[in-house]
Amino acid sequence: MRVWWREIAGLVLPTACGGCERPRTPLCASCARALHGSAARRVRPVPEPPGLPAVHAAAPYADAVRAVLLAHKERGVLGLAGPLGTALAGAVRAAGGGCGESGGRPLLLVPMPSSRRAVRARGHDPARRIALAAARSLRRTGTACAVVPVLRQRRAVADQSGLGARARRANMAGALEVVAGGERLLDGGRPVLVDDLMTTGASLAEAARALSAVNGGQFPRFEPPPAAVVAVSPLSFEINRN
Repeated sequence: MRVWWREIAGLVLPTACGGCERPRTPLCASCARALHGSAARRVRPVPEPPGLPAVHAAAPYADAVRAVLLAHKERGVLGLAGPLGTALAGAVRAAGGGCGESGGRPLLLVPMPSSRRAVRARGHDPARRIALAAARSLRRTGTACAVVPVLRQRRAVADQSGLGARARRANMAGALEVVAGGERLLDGGRPVLVDDLMTTGASLAEAARALSAVNGGQFPRFEPPPAAVVAVSPLSFEINRN
Protein backbone atom coordinates (compact mmCIF):
# COMPACT_ATOMS: atom_id res chain seq x y z
CA MET A 1 0.00 0.00 0.00
CA ARG A 2 2.80 2.41 0.88
CA VAL A 3 4.50 1.92 -2.51
CA TRP A 4 1.21 2.40 -4.40
CA TRP A 5 0.58 5.65 -2.51
CA ARG A 6 4.04 6.93 -3.42
CA GLU A 7 3.51 6.03 -7.08
CA ILE A 8 0.16 7.87 -7.17
CA ALA A 9 1.45 10.84 -5.16
CA GLY A 10 4.27 11.30 -7.65
CA LEU A 11 1.68 11.80 -10.40
CA VAL A 12 -0.61 14.29 -8.65
CA LEU A 13 1.53 16.24 -6.17
CA PRO A 14 4.06 18.96 -7.00
CA THR A 15 7.55 17.56 -7.57
CA ALA A 16 11.02 18.88 -6.82
CA CYS A 17 14.39 17.77 -8.13
CA GLY A 18 15.78 14.89 -6.08
CA GLY A 19 19.27 16.37 -6.31
CA CYS A 20 18.81 20.09 -5.60
CA GLU A 21 15.08 20.50 -4.85
CA ARG A 22 14.50 22.75 -7.84
CA PRO A 23 10.70 22.84 -8.23
CA ARG A 24 8.56 21.23 -10.93
CA THR A 25 11.01 18.58 -12.07
CA PRO A 26 11.96 15.20 -10.55
CA LEU A 27 15.53 15.62 -11.84
CA CYS A 28 16.85 18.88 -13.25
CA ALA A 29 19.31 19.09 -16.15
CA SER A 30 22.23 19.99 -13.90
CA CYS A 31 21.71 17.03 -11.55
CA ALA A 32 21.10 14.72 -14.51
CA ARG A 33 24.51 15.73 -15.88
CA ALA A 34 26.12 14.87 -12.52
CA LEU A 35 24.51 11.43 -12.69
CA HIS A 36 24.93 10.68 -16.40
CA GLY A 37 27.53 13.14 -17.65
CA SER A 38 30.68 11.03 -17.25
CA ALA A 39 31.59 7.63 -18.61
CA ALA A 40 31.50 4.82 -16.05
CA ARG A 41 34.96 3.83 -14.77
CA ARG A 42 36.64 0.94 -13.00
CA VAL A 43 36.95 1.61 -9.28
CA ARG A 44 38.94 -0.15 -6.55
CA PRO A 45 38.61 0.18 -2.77
CA VAL A 46 41.70 0.75 -0.66
CA PRO A 47 42.18 -1.73 0.93
CA GLU A 48 40.60 -4.06 -1.63
CA PRO A 49 38.77 -7.00 -0.02
CA PRO A 50 39.73 -10.50 -1.20
CA GLY A 51 37.45 -11.85 -3.89
CA LEU A 52 36.12 -8.49 -5.05
CA PRO A 53 35.18 -8.70 -8.75
CA ALA A 54 35.95 -5.95 -11.26
CA VAL A 55 33.63 -3.07 -10.37
CA HIS A 56 32.54 -0.14 -12.54
CA ALA A 57 30.73 2.91 -11.19
CA ALA A 58 28.72 5.54 -13.03
CA ALA A 59 29.46 8.46 -10.70
CA PRO A 60 31.08 9.49 -7.40
CA TYR A 61 28.80 9.45 -4.36
CA ALA A 62 28.78 13.18 -3.67
CA ASP A 63 26.61 16.29 -3.95
CA ALA A 64 23.68 15.83 -6.37
CA VAL A 65 24.32 12.12 -6.94
CA ARG A 66 24.30 11.45 -3.20
CA ALA A 67 21.08 13.44 -2.80
CA VAL A 68 19.36 11.58 -5.64
CA LEU A 69 20.32 8.17 -4.28
CA LEU A 70 19.15 9.05 -0.78
CA ALA A 71 15.89 10.51 -2.10
CA HIS A 72 15.17 7.25 -3.90
CA LYS A 73 16.36 4.90 -1.17
CA GLU A 74 15.31 6.58 2.05
CA ARG A 75 12.53 9.00 1.05
CA GLY A 76 10.86 6.71 -1.47
CA VAL A 77 11.01 9.06 -4.47
CA LEU A 78 10.35 6.16 -6.79
CA GLY A 79 10.34 8.24 -9.95
CA LEU A 80 14.11 8.52 -9.64
CA ALA A 81 14.55 4.79 -10.29
CA GLY A 82 14.49 5.46 -14.05
CA PRO A 83 17.42 7.93 -14.14
CA LEU A 84 19.34 5.82 -11.63
CA GLY A 85 18.71 2.72 -13.72
CA THR A 86 20.03 4.49 -16.81
CA ALA A 87 23.22 5.33 -14.91
CA LEU A 88 23.52 1.73 -13.71
CA ALA A 89 23.05 0.46 -17.28
CA GLY A 90 26.04 2.56 -18.33
CA ALA A 91 28.14 0.96 -15.60
CA VAL A 92 27.00 -2.51 -16.71
CA ARG A 93 28.12 -1.75 -20.26
CA ALA A 94 31.48 -0.49 -19.00
CA ALA A 95 31.89 -3.67 -16.98
CA GLY A 96 31.85 -5.67 -20.22
CA GLY A 97 28.15 -6.33 -20.33
CA GLY A 98 27.46 -5.14 -23.86
CA CYS A 99 26.16 -7.28 -26.67
CA GLY A 100 29.62 -8.13 -27.97
CA GLU A 101 31.24 -8.93 -24.63
CA SER A 102 28.44 -11.18 -23.35
CA GLY A 103 29.19 -13.88 -25.93
CA GLY A 104 25.58 -14.06 -27.06
CA ARG A 105 24.36 -14.97 -23.58
CA PRO A 106 21.70 -12.78 -21.92
CA LEU A 107 22.86 -10.53 -19.13
CA LEU A 108 21.50 -11.49 -15.72
CA LEU A 109 21.52 -8.55 -13.32
CA VAL A 110 21.83 -9.88 -9.77
CA PRO A 111 20.90 -7.15 -7.28
CA MET A 112 22.41 -7.07 -3.83
CA PRO A 113 19.77 -8.29 -1.37
CA SER A 114 18.23 -6.07 1.27
CA SER A 115 17.08 -7.46 4.58
CA ARG A 116 13.34 -7.90 5.06
CA ARG A 117 13.47 -5.40 7.88
CA ALA A 118 15.06 -2.75 5.63
CA VAL A 119 12.52 -3.37 2.87
CA ARG A 120 9.65 -3.04 5.35
CA ALA A 121 11.10 0.17 6.80
CA ARG A 122 11.64 1.79 3.39
CA GLY A 123 8.53 0.40 1.76
CA HIS A 124 10.51 -0.82 -1.27
CA ASP A 125 13.71 -2.57 -2.34
CA PRO A 126 15.95 0.15 -3.85
CA ALA A 127 18.62 -2.06 -5.44
CA ARG A 128 16.06 -4.32 -7.08
CA ARG A 129 14.00 -1.39 -8.38
CA ILE A 130 17.07 0.26 -9.94
CA ALA A 131 18.16 -3.08 -11.42
CA LEU A 132 14.77 -3.45 -13.11
CA ALA A 133 15.10 0.06 -14.57
CA ALA A 134 18.64 -0.73 -15.77
CA ALA A 135 17.43 -3.91 -17.47
CA ARG A 136 14.77 -1.94 -19.33
CA SER A 137 17.40 0.56 -20.46
CA LEU A 138 19.70 -2.21 -21.69
CA ARG A 139 16.91 -3.98 -23.55
CA ARG A 140 16.02 -0.75 -25.36
CA THR A 141 19.53 -0.76 -26.84
CA GLY A 142 19.25 -4.37 -28.00
CA THR A 143 20.94 -6.17 -25.10
CA ALA A 144 19.11 -9.27 -23.88
CA CYS A 145 18.81 -8.74 -20.15
CA ALA A 146 16.82 -9.89 -17.12
CA VAL A 147 16.90 -9.29 -13.38
CA VAL A 148 17.42 -12.42 -11.29
CA PRO A 149 17.22 -11.66 -7.54
CA VAL A 150 18.76 -14.97 -6.50
CA LEU A 151 20.79 -13.78 -3.49
CA ARG A 152 19.49 -13.66 0.05
CA GLN A 153 20.87 -13.09 3.53
CA ARG A 154 21.38 -16.42 5.28
CA ARG A 155 21.89 -14.71 8.64
CA ALA A 156 21.36 -11.30 10.17
CA VAL A 157 24.06 -8.70 9.58
CA ALA A 158 24.75 -5.47 11.44
CA ASP A 159 24.12 -2.06 9.92
CA GLN A 160 27.24 -1.38 7.85
CA SER A 161 27.05 2.42 7.99
CA GLY A 162 29.16 2.83 11.12
CA LEU A 163 31.71 0.10 10.36
CA GLY A 164 35.21 0.34 8.90
CA ALA A 165 36.57 -1.79 6.07
CA ARG A 166 37.78 -4.68 8.27
CA ALA A 167 34.60 -4.75 10.35
CA ARG A 168 32.48 -4.73 7.21
CA ARG A 169 34.33 -7.74 5.83
CA ALA A 170 33.80 -9.63 9.10
CA ASN A 171 30.15 -8.59 9.20
CA MET A 172 29.49 -9.87 5.67
CA ALA A 173 31.64 -13.03 5.74
CA GLY A 174 29.41 -15.99 4.86
CA ALA A 175 26.26 -13.85 5.13
CA LEU A 176 24.83 -14.43 1.64
CA GLU A 177 23.66 -17.47 -0.30
CA VAL A 178 21.86 -18.31 -3.53
CA VAL A 179 18.22 -19.21 -3.03
CA ALA A 180 17.04 -22.75 -3.74
CA GLY A 181 16.66 -23.18 -7.48
CA GLY A 182 18.67 -20.05 -8.18
CA GLU A 183 21.29 -21.97 -10.13
CA ARG A 184 18.66 -22.79 -12.78
CA LEU A 185 17.90 -19.09 -13.23
CA LEU A 186 21.60 -18.34 -13.65
CA ASP A 187 22.28 -21.15 -16.09
CA GLY A 188 22.96 -20.00 -19.65
CA GLY A 189 23.32 -16.33 -18.85
CA ARG A 190 26.08 -13.98 -17.81
CA PRO A 191 25.59 -12.69 -14.25
CA VAL A 192 26.48 -9.12 -13.32
CA LEU A 193 26.27 -8.08 -9.67
CA VAL A 194 24.56 -4.69 -9.30
CA ASP A 195 23.97 -2.26 -6.45
CA ASP A 196 23.26 1.41 -5.94
CA LEU A 197 26.43 2.18 -3.94
CA MET A 198 29.80 0.62 -3.14
CA THR A 199 31.71 1.80 -0.07
CA THR A 200 34.39 -0.73 0.91
CA GLY A 201 33.42 -3.54 -1.47
CA ALA A 202 32.79 -6.05 1.33
CA SER A 203 29.20 -6.77 0.29
CA LEU A 204 30.05 -7.26 -3.39
CA ALA A 205 32.95 -9.55 -2.51
CA GLU A 206 30.63 -11.69 -0.38
CA ALA A 207 28.04 -11.76 -3.17
CA ALA A 208 30.68 -12.94 -5.66
CA ARG A 209 31.68 -15.70 -3.21
CA ALA A 210 28.05 -16.80 -2.83
CA LEU A 211 27.59 -17.01 -6.61
CA SER A 212 30.82 -18.96 -7.07
CA ALA A 213 29.70 -21.45 -4.39
CA VAL A 214 26.75 -22.62 -6.50
CA ASN A 215 27.10 -26.21 -7.70
CA GLY A 216 30.18 -26.79 -5.57
CA GLY A 217 32.04 -23.84 -7.02
CA GLN A 218 31.38 -24.77 -10.66
CA PHE A 219 29.41 -21.57 -11.36
CA PRO A 220 30.05 -19.21 -13.03
CA ARG A 221 31.36 -21.50 -15.75
CA PHE A 222 33.23 -18.88 -17.74
CA GLU A 223 34.61 -16.08 -15.58
CA PRO A 224 33.99 -14.35 -12.25
CA PRO A 225 30.94 -12.09 -12.43
CA PRO A 226 31.72 -8.40 -12.95
CA ALA A 227 29.91 -5.83 -10.83
CA ALA A 228 28.36 -2.46 -11.58
CA VAL A 229 27.11 0.25 -9.24
CA VAL A 230 25.49 3.64 -9.68
CA ALA A 231 27.90 5.42 -7.35
CA VAL A 232 31.11 4.81 -5.44
CA SER A 233 32.10 6.36 -2.13
CA PRO A 234 34.80 9.01 -2.61
CA LEU A 235 36.51 7.90 0.58
CA SER A 236 39.58 5.67 0.24
CA PHE A 237 39.07 4.81 -3.43
CA GLU A 238 41.29 4.77 -6.45
CA ILE A 239 39.65 5.38 -9.82
CA ASN A 240 41.24 3.81 -12.85
CA ARG A 241 41.19 6.51 -15.49
CA ASN A 242 42.57 4.35 -18.30
